[in-house]
Amino acid sequence: MRAHRLILAAAAFTGVSSLPFAAPLLAQEKQAAKPVYPPIRTTPARVGAFLLELRSDTGTLARLSPAAEPGFDFVPGGREAERQGDGYNHIGDLNLRLRTPGGAWRDFASARARKPIAALPLTPGVIAAADITASMGDGVPLRVERRWVAAGGVPVLRFRLVNTSNAPVEIGGLGMPMVFDNIIQDRNLETAHAQASFVDPYIGRDAGYLQVTRLNGKGPALLVLPDGKSPLENYAPLKNPREPGAIFTEKSPRSQVSEGFYDWTVASKGFVEQEWHQAGEQWNAPTSFTLAPGQAREVGVRLVQAPSIRGIQSELIANGRPAALGVPGYVVPNDLEAALFLHYAQPVAKVDVSPAGALTVTAAGVVNGWRRYAVKGTGWGRARVTITYADGTVQTVQYFVTKPLERAMADLGRFATTKQWFDDPKDPFGRAPAILSYDREAGKLLTQEPRVWIAGMSDEGGAGGWIAAIMKQLDNPDPAEIEKLETLVDKTIFGKLQLAEGAHIGAVKKSLFYYDPAAFPNYYDPAANWKSWTSWSKKDAGDLGRSFNYPHVALGYWTLYRLARNHPGLVTHHDWRWYLDHARLTIVAMMRDAPYYTQFGQMEGNVFVDILDDLKREGITDGAAQIEALMKSRADHWKGLAYPFGSEMAWDSTGQPEVYAWMRYFGHARQAAETVEVILGYDPLIPHWGYNGNARRYWDFLYGGKYPRIERQIHHYGSTNNALPLFEAFRADPSDLHLLRVAYGGLMGGITNIDRDGFGSAAFHSWPDRMAWDPYTGDYGSGYFAHAYAAATYLVKDPVFGWLGYGGNVRVATDAVTIQPKDGARSRLFVAPAGLWITLDAGKIASARYVPATGAVTLTLDPRTAMTPRALVRLEKTTAGRGYTVEGGTAERGGTALPLESAPLVVRLVPSARSRVSR
Repeated sequence: MRAHRLILAAAAFTGVSSLPFAAPLLAQEKQAAKPVYPPIRTTPARVGAFLLELRSDTGTLARLSPAAEPGFDFVPGGREAERQGDGYNHIGDLNLRLRTPGGAWRDFASARARKPIAALPLTPGVIAAADITASMGDGVPLRVERRWVAAGGVPVLRFRLVNTSNAPVEIGGLGMPMVFDNIIQDRNLETAHAQASFVDPYIGRDAGYLQVTRLNGKGPALLVLPDGKSPLENYAPLKNPREPGAIFTEKSPRSQVSEGFYDWTVASKGFVEQEWHQAGEQWNAPTSFTLAPGQAREVGVRLVQAPSIRGIQSELIANGRPAALGVPGYVVPNDLEAALFLHYAQPVAKVDVSPAGALTVTAAGVVNGWRRYAVKGTGWGRARVTITYADGTVQTVQYFVTKPLERAMADLGRFATTKQWFDDPKDPFGRAPAILSYDREAGKLLTQEPRVWIAGMSDEGGAGGWIAAIMKQLDNPDPAEIEKLETLVDKTIFGKLQLAEGAHIGAVKKSLFYYDPAAFPNYYDPAANWKSWTSWSKKDAGDLGRSFNYPHVALGYWTLYRLARNHPGLVTHHDWRWYLDHARLTIVAMMRDAPYYTQFGQMEGNVFVDILDDLKREGITDGAAQIEALMKSRADHWKGLAYPFGSEMAWDSTGQPEVYAWMRYFGHARQAAETVEVILGYDPLIPHWGYNGNARRYWDFLYGGKYPRIERQIHHYGSTNNALPLFEAFRADPSDLHLLRVAYGGLMGGITNIDRDGFGSAAFHSWPDRMAWDPYTGDYGSGYFAHAYAAATYLVKDPVFGWLGYGGNVRVATDAVTIQPKDGARSRLFVAPAGLWITLDAGKIASARYVPATGAVTLTLDPRTAMTPRALVRLEKTTAGRGYTVEGGTAERGGTALPLESAPLVVRLVPSARSRVSR
């Protein structure tokens, strides 16, 4: 199975020789008998809402369970026996990099070669105390004491470092391993969701924390908070010993079934001076601290329960921690008025921005105990806001500043259809014309790559370029770009990538590029490795059985159908019927020729719902019935599964959006709601542009990146795709603002991939030894699909902060609220208090006015253009209450058509007398 081949590929890329895993919904292979390990002796304790166990030999944490749910463990206690030897990290271990004057940096680690530790006397509140200096390694000039303490009803881990030498000691690296049970190996999807957890960091210095959330999305969640002066300055991976650049290491293999573990890094200057010196800028300025002879310092963390994922922010405030909330998030286009809300007991002493001039941050009053700041982007790229409070506490909030979104869209379309345009008529693989993957670092097209799909226009890693180019046209069409895309469809997609005739008409190949040195002896780069399974033969590249390739083609047809239907003269090669029917044909072929993986949700699979809806609107009843029956067979399978979220991987964040869409479509409300909670388990709300709405993914650099390794990816395509169900769930329940905040973080995170010239990167490398966008376009197109598909503005009345715009600029008057959309589409608007979802198949919203007292909504639409002489407005009532109708116009395909004028057109949406809730 390809799933097995993918995992073996991970082994090849990372140097790990064997990576057994439990494949979801697949027959389990017989595993060799596991070794028998000697038992581990532990000492139990209860502190507040936690049950703990500490190992008797090392004093490290062997269990951390909620007292209310003792069968669940946040740490990998069930694997304690197999992880008991040297080289396995646990909470309670410590890593140090230090130097004395004139000396080199030296590393010491308590887990590297364990030695007996010496018990220390217990004092009130102390559960366990030990001098662990012997286990740190020979020659350490410090005494290292560790204490487990019950303080304020929560467990606290504290280290006391004492300089026992006669010289000052500079500590340029201090890390506390954070080892939580993110291991999916040997677990099926049900047990993984029940037993495993994911960790997300807020790398915010003194305000930093970790949130440990269960895969099923259920509470309680775990918060790891600083104790004393223990800033979360960085979050550094504990690499496997054979990984390049390994510093402090961990023997548990990193793979697709285990992201691995990290250090809570208090000081990082020693790493930045050496292993990380060629990386991009770190999240925070690297620091060190010096202990004079006899001087001591304590560092540590507190372990706190939050009742639920949605309750994390309230728990931070209850524990006296600085809290931050950005609206609409932490990605700020230059024409958008954003806000930052801060909550802390101490006044703000100063606010700094780095680099200077990237943002302006201006105090704008206090609302319900939160300090409000107006945030305006003035530069481009990453920006760090540093807030210093009166008590010396320092908090950092990471922003990303972009161009106005319509300009960013234009840049993307131009880059994809020029720099990525391939038109070599002599290409032996028949790819011309094409939009190929691109290497930004080398400044060239990827006409060949040993992972052949990257150069083959299919699979996510190869289709990304043309997916992005065609989705850009959905709301921002450009005639010249569309002419190229229609030519690409006619000459390369239909007939080459997709079969145009015969019994398998509509089926999609895995790659147009392949490895055949006999046929093309002088073509392939001899310096590249063509010996792995990734260098598919012509036969393997021509395989039709990978369903994940089909949505790429279907969305291309669907976008051109929408353009042809709503913008006269823009699409010229075929009429709208041809494009819509080919979208239908592609879905049918997927179910016929690639049925195996259709048991899983597909990335971009949400477009299938729109294709079905459009078939119905057009009165194509036979085609609609055909697609509905095929999709219902999948939905019926999913509704009977506890966690129907598998893929070709052992665990994935790919299929949930489409699963949710069909659960909603076919009325399975309970399963849809459960899908949302699972997404929240891996999709965090964090005051940081990189992690906010960053749906977990850590293996796709192997398949679409230039620098392949298992590494937490920032804003891979999962970010935007997983925003889709959260947006829809919010529209059904506008009181759940957590959904909107996470969703908008994911939606906007997918724009940060676009550089100043329009190149779209697969994802950002989050590890501190790189800190840069990957140079390959890779599978970014799948992420841009979801951004273009969901781009919208949301008007909400927050119960704490008042009227806010997500994606638009708000003005509040005595009797009305006005919002000016600044999202990249300006064709979708949700008025949350009215439960009104407004979408335009044609036309753009310049502004909207809402009158709370009457519920009346007024739209102002842009003037007509040659491509858009009329608007087509659709209204959907998502909550109980009065419905709405469009004043004037004519009914068409479930919407209202309105001729546009040479001046902006004012359209009144009138509340109706009867209640109505759309699907």
